[in-house]
Amino acid sequence: MIRINLLPDEYRKKSRTPLKLMLTVTGLVAVNGLALAWLAFLHFGVQAEIESERAVLQTESEGLAAQIKYHKSLESEKKIYSLREQALSDVTQNRISWTRKVDELIDVVNQGIENDRHMVWFDDLIVQQTADTRTKSYGSLRAGGHSGSERFDQIANFLDDIEHSSFLSDFNRPAPPEGSQQQTDEDLRPSVVWSFPLQLTLKSPEERSGKAKPDDAAAGAKGGVKPGAKGGAKSTAENQADKQSDSPAAAEEKQQ
Repeated sequence: MIRINLLPDEYRKKSRTPLKLMLTVTGLVAVNGLALAWLAFLHFGVQAEIESERAVLQTESEGLAAQIKYHKSLESEKKIYSLREQALSDVTQNRISWTRKVDELIDVVNQGIENDRHMVWFDDLIVQQTADTRTKSYGSLRAGGHSGSERFDQIANFLDDIEHSSFLSDFNRPAPPEGSQQQTDEDLRPSVVWSFPLQLTLKSPEERSGKAKPDDAAAGAKGGVKPGAKGGAKSTAENQADKQSDSPAAAEEKQQ
């Protein structure tokens, strides 16, 4: 049924919002406000904290950047000094004191004269030091020698003294003796002079420092004088001595 309120406006009952609806709306507004406030706090508060931590890390990074740069410069210097140290080590390993070698050679010559084993002198002394690992050539020593005796075996004595001296520690064994009679003059002393070449090859740096492997040492020995060369040297000297003993001058001396 339709109801019509015919009362005047001042006597009419005013309509109001229900209290439950009011409370519900108010609660929803309050919850939404709190949610918005919490989200705003999370956004701005966490962002501010992150920015603060970022600023601290940035400051630490800038402080470490100088140390990192200094560390890299030290690493670069370390590499440079390592290369220099390696170069100096190679030079030291390959270095030979030629002054000491000449002194040792002079000692061999003087001791031979004192012991009447040989009388030797040299016209020149040529030294060549290389480092060709491909051809395994490390240098050589060459000299034009003279023996002041008619006995050719004194050249073999000299080479034998060379082999048993400290002079040969940096060289391979010499070749068997060879030479030619250069002059015969009775007015000179000595009257007979034999000329012979002295040729020695340098050992490898590993062999000179004692760090060569057994295979390398064996290969170096094969590169020097073959086994039996010493015996061949003596036989050569004996043959030369036999030839001199058969010479007319030796025959005259025997007759006298």
